[in-house]
Amino acid sequence: MRRRGVTIVAGVGIAVALLWTLVPLVWMAISSFKNQTDVTAAAPSLHFGPTLENWTGLFSGGDAIGRNLVNSLVVALGSTVLSVVLGTMAGYGLARSRMRRKKDLAFWVISVRMAPIAAVILPLFLMFRFLGLIDTLPGLIVAYLTFNLPFAIWLMSAFFAQVPVSLEESARVDGAGHWRTFLQISLPLVKSGLVTTAVLCLVFAWNDYAFATVFAGPDAQTLPVAASRLVTSTGIDWGRMTAIGTIVVVPMMVAGLAVRRWLVTGLTLGAVTGE
Repeated sequence: MRRRGVTIVAGVGIAVALLWTLVPLVWMAISSFKNQTDVTAAAPSLHFGPTLENWTGLFSGGDAIGRNLVNSLVVALGSTVLSVVLGTMAGYGLARSRMRRKKDLAFWVISVRMAPIAAVILPLFLMFRFLGLIDTLPGLIVAYLTFNLPFAIWLMSAFFAQVPVSLEESARVDGAGHWRTFLQISLPLVKSGLVTTAVLCLVFAWNDYAFATVFAGPDAQTLPVAASRLVTSTGIDWGRMTAIGTIVVVPMMVAGLAVRRWLVTGLTLGAVTGE
């Protein structure tokens, strides 16, 4: 009886959490097909005449977001690929090294990720201006690397720490070199870690607003910055705001659902770090 009660309470809790999470997202997607009058109506209603004017308005006229969408895809994917590749190699080296104060080094790496964005924006802006990276896509990718790369290194080192060293030693006894051992033995065993790291880095880069606002001008603005243009002194274009919000949210939801098995496994395995 007690076990049944716990199950019921857990089920109710999960249902409430799902409603709390999904209802605003579903309502946003539905509102993107409403006209301005229905969107701003005092009494919310599901009875309305669907229209595509919000969506067509996003991709036509002087405020079209096509370029912003491409910029978001380029910087998010570019930052994610670089973070995963570099973070995987550095994380492997950190996990397998026998240096003194290795834990202190690992903490220093993740402390960079924990630093508030406001603390690094000004130094980065001065360096980017000197290097000519302001209002460029490579500049945004590098800016995202400052936060994604430390996170990727720390997370991947935790995954590699759980791979038995004996497997690598056996491969070396059989004649495999360091790179072959890394690519063919260790890397396949941390596939869930690679997926987890990639998804989390992608979400950060895709959703970022602070870096994009400071470092991106007219040529490198991303979707979150484009959404801010809909807030003007005369009001907020709620119809197009909900449409662009749907564009921002849906790809990340689809990506998370597509890799949910590896994501859950990776987060579970990465919860315990090695020595």
